[in-house]
Amino acid sequence: MSIRLRLTMWYSGILAGTLLIFGIGLYFFLHYYLYDQIRADLQRQAEATYQRILPIYSLRGSGLDLLLDDQDMMSSSYYTQIYNFTDNTVSRSALLQQYKARLPVTDNTRKTLQSKDSYFEKVTVFKQEVLLFNKRLLLPNAGGGGYRLVGVLQMATPVGPFERFFDILQYILAFLAFVTIVVAASVGLFLARKALRPIDRVIAAAGQIQDGADLGRRIPYDGPNDEVGRLTHTINGMLDRIHVMYTELDEAYRAQRRFVSDASHELRTPLTTIRGNVDLLEKMWRRSAEEQGTQLADPAQLQLSLEAMQDIAGEAHRMSRLVSDLLSLARADAGVQMERSELELRPLVEEVARRAQFLERKADWIVGSLDALEGVRVIGSRDYLQQLLFIFIENAFKYTPSGSVTLDALRSGGQVGLRIADTGIGMDKEEIPHIFERFYRADESRGKTSGTGLGLSIAKWIIDEHGGSIEVTTRKDEGSTFIVWLPIAFPQPLE
Repeated sequence: MSIRLRLTMWYSGILAGTLLIFGIGLYFFLHYYLYDQIRADLQRQAEATYQRILPIYSLRGSGLDLLLDDQDMMSSSYYTQIYNFTDNTVSRSALLQQYKARLPVTDNTRKTLQSKDSYFEKVTVFKQEVLLFNKRLLLPNAGGGGYRLVGVLQMATPVGPFERFFDILQYILAFLAFVTIVVAASVGLFLARKALRPIDRVIAAAGQIQDGADLGRRIPYDGPNDEVGRLTHTINGMLDRIHVMYTELDEAYRAQRRFVSDASHELRTPLTTIRGNVDLLEKMWRRSAEEQGTQLADPAQLQLSLEAMQDIAGEAHRMSRLVSDLLSLARADAGVQMERSELELRPLVEEVARRAQFLERKADWIVGSLDALEGVRVIGSRDYLQQLLFIFIENAFKYTPSGSVTLDALRSGGQVGLRIADTGIGMDKEEIPHIFERFYRADESRGKTSGTGLGLSIAKWIIDEHGGSIEVTTRKDEGSTFIVWLPIAFPQPLE
């Protein structure tokens, strides 16, 4: 849920609560105020009527004849009635006589008047709701000492119009509250969208910077220096610092890549010269020893000299491979695109399989079925693909002190897979994510097998350049399986 929508819902809810409290308060205030006025007027009219009939009521001490005798003319707008409890007779005002109606008197009325001088109640008279005021009529007891209830003076006024007014008022308040909330929510959403529009621009600009990796872009803002303005200026300042740091790091990285590339290139020439001269000296030494015989030289010293030259040659060869690997990785870092062309894959793999049997190894070399490569052509570099296969095969030989190394092929859809499986030392599953990192070597192999830890990094780069993928399956002390998947250039159509 967006911020603008949450803000709109929050102040719409607060407004709805405020209007609800205000409407309920207004309703009950008007209800209480109007009914209080009606009760006061009704009680005042009843007391006035009581005072007018009081002389007659007092003279008729028998309490058997309680009549209005036209004494309610001043309250002709009210329904007035006197009920005599002694003989159950009723004296009504003109309005009640006109409607032929009576105000209700029940047993509950008599019980209530026994303890109260007067009270109000709502009743229905000739199908309309009225507010009824009851006032008791007392006469002294015949023997003296106290009073007895002889009747009740009742005065009522219609309240139906007021009830209808309050019903209408409920609907009006509810409708006005609904309209107010809808209008306020619409206006609030518009204002929230307008207020948060600069943040949308910030998000859009930041997204463009992220997608385009253009750290030189800045977020435009021409509004006031409020919270959004300060946020925009802060982000722009942060982008400035990031741009400077990124530029410095990129320049340093470019310089490092140039250094590695130049150093690797420069080291190749003297290493080649060293290897050539060592090979030449070794050949000359052997020839001279054979021509002159062992009389002119100590055989042990001659053997030590030969071993020293072989060590120099081996180390020079190892340094040459390392420099070659570093040069390949430097080219990869520099973004050098290898030259690729359409080529047939099976002859290439068969050539690698033939040459692999002459590599130094202790395991058996098994070439499985290559029928899946029949007629398969890929877009790639012959030299780099051969280097890729030799990296995996040499690694398999290196980490398989006994057992076998197998090469075969398989197809799946529009891809062809080259599988190199061994029965060597294998790896832990925690090591798999790191085997393609530069200079990474499993702890178990350090000191036991030679290598630089760059071969699989180069292999991963070659696979990526050919649009392929690598699948690794391994188990500790049971061996490893690498499957190199390459996209087929022109898959054969189905017959």
